[in-house]
Amino acid sequence: MNTLTAKENSLLKDLRGQEQLCIDKYTRYAAEAKSSELSALFNSMAQTEREHLKTINEMMNGTTPSMPQSIGNSNNYNTGAFSYSSEEDKKHDAFLCTDMLATEKHASSIYDVSVFEFSSPENRRTLNHIQAEEQQHGEQLYKYMNSNNMYN
Repeated sequence: MNTLTAKENSLLKDLRGQEQLCIDKYTRYAAEAKSSELSALFNSMAQTEREHLKTINEMMNGTTPSMPQSIGNSNNYNTGAFSYSSEEDKKHDAFLCTDMLATEKHASSIYDVSVFEFSSPENRRTLNHIQAEEQQHGEQLYKYMNSNNMYN
C-alpha cells in the first residue's frame, strides 16, 4: 500500500479529470468524425485513455500499478492521406484533430509537473509512462493532420 501526500492526491484528481475529459472527447469525436480512419484512431485513443484512468484510480487507492517497459506502437493505424468527400468534411475533421491535439498537449503538461512532484520512484515511472503515451497520441494526431494537409 502506497500512502500519498495531499499534494499527490490533488494532482491525481486533476489527472483523473483530464483522463475522463479525453475519454469523453475521443468517444464523442469518434462518432462525429467524417473519416472512418479517424474514427478508428479516436476509438483506439479512447481505449488507451480508459487504461490511463484505471491506472490513476488504482494509484488513488494506494496501489502502484506495474507498467510495461515500453509504450505501445504508434504505427498501429494508417495515418496517411485520405480522400474526403467534401472540403467541409475535411474542415470538420481538422477541427476535431486540432482540439484533441491541444487536449493532449495539456494532458502531457499536467503529467510533466506530476512526475516531479511524486516521492515514489514507482509512481513517477508510472506517470512518465502515461505521459509518453499522451505524447504518442499527439504524434499520431500530427501525422494524420499533416498527411491530410490539416496542419498549418
